[in-house]
Order: sequence, then C-alpha cells, then structure tokens
Amino acid sequence: MSSSAEFHIVIPARFSASRLPGKPLVDIGGRPLIQWVFDCARATSAASVTIATDDERIRRAANAFGAEAVLTAAEHASGTDRIAEVVRAKRLGPEDIVVNLQGDEPLTPPGVFNDVAAALRDRPNVDIATVAAPILSLEEFLDPSCVKALRARDGTALYFSRAPVPWPRDHAAGGLPTVFAGAWRHIGIYAYRVKSLLKFAAWPPTALENAEKLEQLRALEYGMRIHVVTLDKAPPAGIDTPQDLERVRAALGRAGA
Repeated sequence: MSSSAEFHIVIPARFSASRLPGKPLVDIGGRPLIQWVFDCARATSAASVTIATDDERIRRAANAFGAEAVLTAAEHASGTDRIAEVVRAKRLGPEDIVVNLQGDEPLTPPGVFNDVAAALRDRPNVDIATVAAPILSLEEFLDPSCVKALRARDGTALYFSRAPVPWPRDHAAGGLPTVFAGAWRHIGIYAYRVKSLLKFAAWPPTALENAEKLEQLRALEYGMRIHVVTLDKAPPAGIDTPQDLERVRAALGRAGA
C-alpha cells in the first residue's frame, strides 16, 4: 500500500477471560502474548499500532516493550467499542482505515492485515472489509462455533451465520447436510473506515445480532456494505484455552522463537 493509503492497527486486549485469565500477559518464550501480537502488527505496513486495554498491568507491559497503549473504559461490551474509543482519542479522520487485530492471535500472517486494509481502500463505497477461508470438513461446516460467510459475486457480504449455510437441499440426510463444498468460514479480522466504525459503535444491538451473537450482523441490518476478502486457507487459530496456549507456544518455538 502506498503512503497515501495508510492504515492503522488497534489491538484490543482485555485482562479478564473466563477460560484464561490474564491472557494478554501469559508467557510465551520469555515474552508476553501481547508482545507477540504487537510484533505481528509491526510487520505490516500499518502507519501506527496501538494497544487498547482496560487494565493498567497490560498498559505497563506494553510500554515496557515500546508499544503505544491506551487505557480504555472497563465497561465496553466488545473489542469494537474499545477500538472506537481509541479512534476518537487519536482523532483519526473519517476516511482513515483502522484494522482490528485481536490480542490473542499472534500467528496470523501480517500480509492478511495489509490485504484487508487494501480491500477497503480500493472500495470507497464499502464500510467494512473482513476475511473468509474455505471450510475444509463437514464437521467444521456443522460446528456452530464456525461462523459461515455468504458472499455475492463481487465479494459483498450477504449474511453471516452459525448455521450450516448455504444449505445443500439435495444433499441432506437425517436433517443434516452431507456436503459442504463452496462454504466459507468467517475469520474475525476487520478493517473499518473510521466514519463507519463510529456509526456502528453508536448503534444498539439488532435482532439478528442478538439471535446469532454475531455483531457484524448489526452492520448488515443497518445497511452497511461489508466486503469479504477470501484466503486460500484459514490462518492459525488464536488462544482461547490452556490447550490453545500450548499449541501456540509450540508453533512459535518451531518458528525459532
């Protein structure tokens, strides 16, 4: 991306986590998890990288390894709301682009963030860009934790669902699909135009969002356009559980960490 198409990365990092409390500060190869994520962000072409946290311990740790960190309100309902607070504090322009990098995903290739920002930059009539990858198994297709993305031919998002969609009407048995070809898994990476992010954060949750527990449906219900960038394969998963933490430790160790 050229200098005229700069984007910014904000990393929401909350201290509390039901399955892994203090997750941003867990040790991986002698460094806290949040530092690995920050280094991933620094490897992109982003003009700035900011950690948005609700906890002074995370802010101090981030400052110790040279990161800009903003202490945000504790009561935010989502990382998106936390990012919106940072955007306002930094006084970013309405057409600036902000990419959300989750604070527990140190293994995503940096090029993915460049690509999702470029997709939004190149489409001035689009509000948000996000990412999807092919679903690789029937088990994944049927799993409600795997969010499916439905796209128009031009890449515009039609819908996101935890249900197995598109439903293969002619290939179902016992009330369940038997094929999954052509289905896409949504990857929770977002690029926002600042003006769209601030509108989105000001709207109350919607009926579809509440039903599926997917906040991107709020954007669709209010008429926003979302572009879906497709990858050849999904990036490695982030860290939600102690088992995930050991997997990431092993992966970063193999990478020479």
